[in-house]
Amino acid sequence: MSEAYDVVVVGSGPVGTAVARELADRAPELRLLVLEAGPAIGDVPGGHVKNIADAGARTDALARLPAGSPPLPGGTPARPGTALLGTPAMPNAAISTNVGGMGAHWTAACPRPGDDEVPDFLDPAVLDEALTRAEELLAVTTHAFDRAPLSGAVQKVLSDLFDRPGRRPVGPMPVAVTAAGDGSLHWTGPAVIAGDLWDRPRVTLRTGALVTRIHLDGDRATGVEVVDAATGRRSSVGASAVVVAADAFRTPQLLWASGIRTDALGRYLNDQPQAMAASLLDEEYVPAGAPVAVELPRSAATAPGGGAIVPLSGVSWVPYAADRPFHGQVMQMDASPLPLDPGVTVRPGQVVGLGWFCRKELSAGDRVWFDEDAPDEHGMPAIRIDYTLTVADEAAIATAIGELRTAAEALGRPLGEPFVLPAGSSLHYQGTTRMGPADDGTSVCDPTGRVWRTANVYVGGNNVIPTATACNPTLTAVALAVLSARALAAALLPQEANA
Repeated sequence: MSEAYDVVVVGSGPVGTAVARELADRAPELRLLVLEAGPAIGDVPGGHVKNIADAGARTDALARLPAGSPPLPGGTPARPGTALLGTPAMPNAAISTNVGGMGAHWTAACPRPGDDEVPDFLDPAVLDEALTRAEELLAVTTHAFDRAPLSGAVQKVLSDLFDRPGRRPVGPMPVAVTAAGDGSLHWTGPAVIAGDLWDRPRVTLRTGALVTRIHLDGDRATGVEVVDAATGRRSSVGASAVVVAADAFRTPQLLWASGIRTDALGRYLNDQPQAMAASLLDEEYVPAGAPVAVELPRSAATAPGGGAIVPLSGVSWVPYAADRPFHGQVMQMDASPLPLDPGVTVRPGQVVGLGWFCRKELSAGDRVWFDEDAPDEHGMPAIRIDYTLTVADEAAIATAIGELRTAAEALGRPLGEPFVLPAGSSLHYQGTTRMGPADDGTSVCDPTGRVWRTANVYVGGNNVIPTATACNPTLTAVALAVLSARALAAALLPQEANA
């Protein structure tokens, strides 16, 4: 080994960064190395692209990222900053290769899981404290859009439709966004999680460093093989422990390539089916004298389909409930995603976009697998996906569409019919290295994130979440990463066990 560290973290997204931050805070004597295959975007490593004020600079930064595969039949082009995998069973399956991972591009929604979304084998008090810590790391708030003038009316309509005894009420979406005094928004990327992490003397972030193997001696990782993206040079780095947080596709790919092949590896892939609708809020909810137009700040984030998310917009939440297994993300925008009749006036926040995420049945047959006869450009076994909707899934999607149609009509004037996005569009891929209470063939790691039958290999990310969920997974994944980091610190430094 050319060099050695106490912990090597593979991946610099929200989870990889959270693991490194929590380890550095709890055990500052540890030497940590975070390896990222892609480049930094902009001047701040792990900063959110929406915080790049100059639109041209933002476009140029995104253009330097890997392009991925062209859209497949039934799919749509990749979102800016992401690359399609080119898998027919899930045409919109995408990855992001840059410092911060998907956390540099996400919509920052951070709801807590509820009801049966919560793993039943975790101590509720321990998980609650970890979720609170994750909210701190991500700077989660429900007040970023308090200035939105019409969100109260939107939430009132949705509350009348969906609130019931025993359900969490409709309200503002918890988002990882900081609002300045002038109302401008700063979106949380992993740079916010990191804080001063990359300036600490015993922590190193290395970009353009693709990890292709975990070196093993029996059940113990001794380091990783790294390929320099610029030169192709291979080297090895020693490690007392390895944490892989490289996303739901490349984390199991690295384990497989390293010979770590538990029965559940890659299985139980969960992509939340996503249905969309839009409505123009009825004039009865628009106060007299409401502004007709608003000057958008230069950093305004363009929303998919048109419009922008600005301080005068609102982001509302229809929480998941076991008796209606959908999670609603409701965004108000300044413009319509569809042409309106001449003379129709649109106030800021009057166009309401509704996105319903559906819980999908878990199945071991929904999986990512690896084709060793067709290596990818890095010599890794190519990623393949098997994914199908069950009869129950199709019924759930039909119910979600009915809910969306009802909600759009209650809000005002529906703008077209609800529609379902291609598989993979949610970007909420889960389950491929799922956590479990026992090594029984249905999970890849234990409740601390340690991979079964290894002494010191840990996994993190949305892919660790074991339950069928509908809510945005990032907050839960970061909370589980906090628990993994604490367990790892205790394993490496026994005096930390009671810290």
